Amino acid sequence: MPKRDHYRPGTPSWIELATPDPAAAERFYGPLMGWSFHTEPAGEDATYTMVLRDGEPVAGLMTQPPEQIEMGLPALWNTYVTVESADEAAARAAGAGGSVMAPPFDVMDVGRMAVVVDPAGAVTCVWEPRAHIGAHLVNEPGAFTWAELVTPDQTGAAAFYGQVFGWSATATEMPPIGTMTFFQLDGDDIASALTLPDVPPHWQVYLGVGDCDAACAAVEAGGGSVLADPVDAPPGRMAPVADPAGAVFSVIALAQPAA
Repeated sequence: MPKRDHYRPGTPSWIELATPDPAAAERFYGPLMGWSFHTEPAGEDATYTMVLRDGEPVAGLMTQPPEQIEMGLPALWNTYVTVESADEAAARAAGAGGSVMAPPFDVMDVGRMAVVVDPAGAVTCVWEPRAHIGAHLVNEPGAFTWAELVTPDQTGAAAFYGQVFGWSATATEMPPIGTMTFFQLDGDDIASALTLPDVPPHWQVYLGVGDCDAACAAVEAGGGSVLADPVDAPPGRMAPVADPAGAVFSVIALAQPAA
């Protein structure tokens, strides 16, 4: 699809892998997704790696904070949602029954962000863009395609994200999964939510691939794991997987390119 040059406020726009070993992540994701990597300074004694597909930024890669590692948390994918004001979005999150894990702060000249937590415990990053709008490519192989909230309380999530991002929500029965909630922005589906027993609340990212089954084989060959067999659904053929450090994501071969 064409290169993105902006995102409407309320749109998931960026994903970021926090992992204890970024070099190992590059070796895993590079051949799997066709990614290259460019590491840049990110303040005093810090770096940030831009993940590139065909020379365009599609994701971020960073060293997982030591406190997360000490807590025993596995590597994880963060989801960012574009907002007009990070300060106002953080205030809305707190007012809607959530909490603010990281108060708003400037990321050099590229943007301003905050990290918020919904009432069930799922973490989201809010992004006020400046020099960096988010991913330049989406909805194609090697790029971010979808964000899905795993939560025990879909009704509560709909209320929370409606207040924070202006999302509307529609609950739909999806056998054999059960109830799924689709979040809409200006009438367009932009994310979803489901409930999985015994799975902690979190946002899961979907990465596009050309062939889901081949991607699953490559995940295992690279030291990762396939968490469930691929299934066919209206959006495409998909499967949940994990990288060698434990970061969970899904791969999807889209039935047709999304707009």
